[in-house]
Amino acid sequence: LKCSVGTAGLCTGVCTLMAPVKSICVIGAGHVGVPHAVTVASKCPDIRVTVVDDDARKIKAWGSARLPFFEPGMQPTLEEVRGVNLFFSTDIESAIRECTIIFVSVPTPTKKSGIGAGEAADLTYWELAARQIAAVCNASENKMPKIIVEKSTVPVKTADAMAAVMAAACKGTDFQVLSNPEFLAEGTAIDDLFKPDRVLVGGPQTPQGLAAIECLANVYRKWVPTERVLTTNLWSAELSKLTANAFLAQRISSINSISALCEVTGSDLQ
Repeated sequence: LKCSVGTAGLCTGVCTLMAPVKSICVIGAGHVGVPHAVTVASKCPDIRVTVVDDDARKIKAWGSARLPFFEPGMQPTLEEVRGVNLFFSTDIESAIRECTIIFVSVPTPTKKSGIGAGEAADLTYWELAARQIAAVCNASENKMPKIIVEKSTVPVKTADAMAAVMAAACKGTDFQVLSNPEFLAEGTAIDDLFKPDRVLVGGPQTPQGLAAIECLANVYRKWVPTERVLTTNLWSAELSKLTANAFLAQRISSINSISALCEVTGSDLQ
């Protein structure tokens, strides 16, 4: 691939982003991050996947026979790849420094105070993650580009906000922020990840952004049929997840209303 050069005579990072991925970091050892990491490690034996978290007890549990939570089918798959190309660590800085792709799967609890309290998502952990990534990149001599991927359910424009934090705090490292929402259900997460109905990757519609989208999409194409790997812009990907959640909530609400009506009228609907 020919190196893409910007107006200042510096490499824009497109060529680097198109190179095969060798290392992935997953920030957040929870219900979103770990099943995804287990799946990628299982399906991509040539990629080193490191799950990091600042909770040492949780990381220790992921290295034991008694996992922090149960998900059908996850433990045998995890045990096959743990210590081979899947690792759990509290050394967040090293994992960030050595990887190309960073999946951010940190909590997004409901705000308890301020504007939107009780309704809006609290993005404090997201901002902290962005600042930590920026700090590691600034301190590192290796300025290879980073692809930062939001995995949690977040409001539209969260990726833009994260990119703004990175742009202000990170100097000398090219980065792209993508949206790659999960469409999983508890109890079937591993099956859903192994055989997804669709994988959605959204990012900036710039040469660097499109290269980052292709880089991440190519990871999924190692086990997901190409026609199921969909690419789009950043806001569309973020909104798609929220829309899917809203449709699911409407379906549940509707069937609950019909159930209540059946109870009153003595109806029996199958």
